[in-house]
Amino acid sequence: MTTYWQRLNERTAQRGALCVGIDPHPGLLKAWGLAVNASGVETLARRIVEVLGERIAVFKPQSAFFELHGSSGIAVLERVLADIAAAGALSLLDVKRGDIGSTMDAYAEAYLADGSPLAADAITVSPYLGFGALQPAFDRAHRYDRGVYVLARTSNPEGHQVQLALGEDHEGSVAQEVIDAARRTNSETGLGAIGLVVGGTHDDLGCDVSGFNGSILVPGIGFQGGRIDELPGIFGAAVDLTLPSVSRDVIAAGPDAGALNDRVNRLLAVSR
Repeated sequence: MTTYWQRLNERTAQRGALCVGIDPHPGLLKAWGLAVNASGVETLARRIVEVLGERIAVFKPQSAFFELHGSSGIAVLERVLADIAAAGALSLLDVKRGDIGSTMDAYAEAYLADGSPLAADAITVSPYLGFGALQPAFDRAHRYDRGVYVLARTSNPEGHQVQLALGEDHEGSVAQEVIDAARRTNSETGLGAIGLVVGGTHDDLGCDVSGFNGSILVPGIGFQGGRIDELPGIFGAAVDLTLPSVSRDVIAAGPDAGALNDRVNRLLAVSR
C-alpha cells in the first residue's frame, strides 16, 4: 500500500488541493429542509459525497455532528467513510482526539487500524497532553499507511492563549515546539505521515512552518473569514504543502448538484 503522503499528493495532483468538510450542522440540515436527526445527517453527508466524490481529493467529516445522534449517527459516519473510499477520495476524520496511555491507544486503534469500521485515511489529534502522548496514533499511522494531523496553530481566536505561549525552553512558542516535533518525526521515518493543522485566518501565524516536511491542513476558509488566495502571503514557501479546508461555504450551496459544483469550481480555480 502507498503511504498517506503519496496518496494525498496523487489525489491533489489529479483533483486539486481542496478538502471539503462534511459538517452536518443542525442549521445546515434545516437549510436543506432536512430533519435534525440521523436520517437528515445521512441524507446531507452522503449527498455531498455523491455529487462531489469524484472531483474532490479529500473529504473531512466532523465526527461531533455524527456523534450528536448516538449510535445511529456513528453508523451513518461508517457509511460516509465507505462512500468516500468508493469515490476514490481520501477521508480525513476530524476527531481531535488526544489522551494518554491505553486511552490514546484505543483511539488510535479505532480510527487508524485496518479493519476498524471507523478507520479513515487520516485523523486530527490534539497534542496538548504532550506531543509524546500521541505516539500510539503515530505508530498506527506508520504501520497502516495513514496520516495524523496535529493541531498546531488553529483558526479560532482563542487558540493563541495556549499555542503562542512560551514553550519549555522559553525561546519559542508551544505551537513551534509542536511543529518542530512533527518535522523531526517525519525526518526520522521518511513517511510524511504527520501533518499539521494551521488555520488560514491569521495575518501572522506567529510560528515558522517554512521547514516543514508534511501536509498542512488549513481550516478557517470561508465561514471563518479565511481566503485561499491569501494563503501564499500567510504560508510563504510552505504554501505548496497546504490543503485548504472548506466546510459550510460548500454545504450551504446544496442540495442542488449544480450549485455545489459551481461553488467547488470557484474554490478550485484559486487553489494551487
